[in-house]
Amino acid sequence: MTVSGCSQYTSNRYGGGLQSGPIAPTPLGPNAVNPNASRRVAAILLPLSGPRADLGQVLLQSAQLALQDNSGPSLDVLDTGGTAAGAATAAQTAVSNGDSVILGPLTSPETAAVAPIARAARIPVLAFTNDAAQSQPGVWPIGISPGQQIRRLVLAAQAQGKNQFAALLPNSDFGHAMADALARATQSAGLPPADVRMHASGMAAITVAAKDLSGYATRRGPIDAKVKAARALGTADGRREAQELVKTPIPPPPFNVLLLADTGDALQEIAAVLPYYDIDRSAVQIIGPALWADPASGSGAVTGAWYAAPDNTTRANLETAYSAKYGVPPSPLADLAFDAASVAKVIVGPNGADVGILTQQGGFVGTDGWFNLLPDGQVRRGLAVYRIERAGPELIDPAPQTADSPAL
Repeated sequence: MTVSGCSQYTSNRYGGGLQSGPIAPTPLGPNAVNPNASRRVAAILLPLSGPRADLGQVLLQSAQLALQDNSGPSLDVLDTGGTAAGAATAAQTAVSNGDSVILGPLTSPETAAVAPIARAARIPVLAFTNDAAQSQPGVWPIGISPGQQIRRLVLAAQAQGKNQFAALLPNSDFGHAMADALARATQSAGLPPADVRMHASGMAAITVAAKDLSGYATRRGPIDAKVKAARALGTADGRREAQELVKTPIPPPPFNVLLLADTGDALQEIAAVLPYYDIDRSAVQIIGPALWADPASGSGAVTGAWYAAPDNTTRANLETAYSAKYGVPPSPLADLAFDAASVAKVIVGPNGADVGILTQQGGFVGTDGWFNLLPDGQVRRGLAVYRIERAGPELIDPAPQTADSPAL
């Protein structure tokens, strides 16, 4: 259950003596006790009432598990009620109580309400949302974001020589977030802009968008024109020529990587439409969201597709400890609370939270693998790449574990 981190700073605050050289380790486990600590308190802002109360309780239990050895700060548990107004009130209480760091809140609107209060008080926030738009100095959304997933997939595809990206995405908030992530990732990688089509629900809308995206009319049109001309001759030779022309391979689509984001019936419909418009999945790599890790997402319809997600072996210790203590396995969001509380163990001292440690260059290795909190509020994550197979997901590119990995 330990989380470890690395840095280039020099410090003896945590009893390890002077640490120097490239990326010296900072342990975040049960031995990371600060002998100079006095009253150390971390606020945790959770929906302990309202419709998300059950999830709030899971997150609280996970944070308490990370701190059960009493080597870290105590928790000031504050209920947000699952609303932005409740989160703002809880943040004001954390400030009044003199808390050193805020863990949570859960959602993007709550984080937006907490941010100005915490920043004015110079209290760092490790929010559980995955909305990167909430990133700002002093506020780190530590949920696994679409941007982190797509950047990892773009770099993995680029490493295999694929450089033409397209996307067929639902016209929804999630679809637009994926489109924005793809635009940023391709630009950052020095690749041509991706060709993106958004689709409404239903097979008819998906068909129109897929046909347009594939350039089917342009690819098929010249062949169809030749077939029509041969048949118009009205001769046996013309008919034979038309029969041969019908067998002519259609040129490939103008992309070799296709991002999808649908699940369920919509993903099944897309999978059926792609071959109709000669999008050959042996030549076009399908990529998609980490949601596809769950077979219930319908991802079996796109066997061979890739998604980026944490290495599922890294959370084994948390699963074992959580199940032993609480009798049930932890939800995926429990990872965030556990890691945030583990970070609080190291950064919170008698004079508050040390943001220099929080933003150390080497980052930390937590339940979901390596992550790095940047000074501007952005969060980098080391994700693995999986390929969907009938027998289950197959790891094809391990998660990077250092800040200088080319896969980041």
